[in-house]
Amino acid sequence: MSRKNHNPKPPWLRKSLVAGPEFEKTRALLRREGLTTVCHEARCPNIRECFSRKTATFMIMGNRCTRNCRFCAVANGRPGPPDRSEPERLARAARDLGLRYVVVTSVTRDDLPDGGASCFADTVQAICKTIPGALVEVLIPDFSGNRDALLSVLEAKPSVMNHNIETVERLYPDIRPGADYNRSLSLLKEAASRGETVKTGLMLGLGETGKELEQALQDSLNAGVRILTMGQYLQPAPDKERVSRFVPPEEFDEWKTEALHMGFTAVASGPFVRSSYNAAGLYNTFLVATSPSRKRVLKA
Repeated sequence: MSRKNHNPKPPWLRKSLVAGPEFEKTRALLRREGLTTVCHEARCPNIRECFSRKTATFMIMGNRCTRNCRFCAVANGRPGPPDRSEPERLARAARDLGLRYVVVTSVTRDDLPDGGASCFADTVQAICKTIPGALVEVLIPDFSGNRDALLSVLEAKPSVMNHNIETVERLYPDIRPGADYNRSLSLLKEAASRGETVKTGLMLGLGETGKELEQALQDSLNAGVRILTMGQYLQPAPDKERVSRFVPPEEFDEWKTEALHMGFTAVASGPFVRSSYNAAGLYNTFLVATSPSRKRVLKA
């Protein structure tokens, strides 16, 4: 049965398809190094903008996920073994793009004993070796609750530890089969307890209520999250979950105000916001808020 959403997108969700002159250069560079991006695999609406700004969110360990979340466009199935040359190729690409702030995510790899944690650690180390002074944000899966796997990633010293809870607790069985709301919160809390800068993201428009969203924000805050993103869920394919509601921009603004009032340090909230969208700029906001005398030194 088709789950295609027949509600037309509102005006605020119509994005220009025009790409800047650097778009093809970025795409060619990624192809040259044989790299995968979540921008492409997840059908992100911001891909043309980001590639034109010579930035991308790298996705390691292939393009096949061992889970099948109802919101995600990334293909699921049996992935191949990790490519041990990938960290170096990714680091070269980040250097050639001129990045000083690099975001690395992955498919979920429940087939690997450590969930792919060692691949994250190797990638962080390769980037920092190739680009001295670079900052790395890791957007990690839950590693099936494997605490040692998480610690191995943190030992590589990423600048930001990001893990998305994605939606409210009630919707997990339908939207995130294989994941667990409290397990994700525990992962965030463990990282925060070790002094890490912790970030999470939520999608709106999946059927959550205002009270449920507020509870998810409070749960994240209690877990130690200080950087938050909120964006509109968009159905990526006919067989994926339908959009329950298109949230207007002014409501996103209200949620940003509420989140800051609750105690989050840096918040990005809007229809086109994604977890890694303008990640360097949001981290700069966090730095300035936590150390007002510190100058902005990162590319947005």
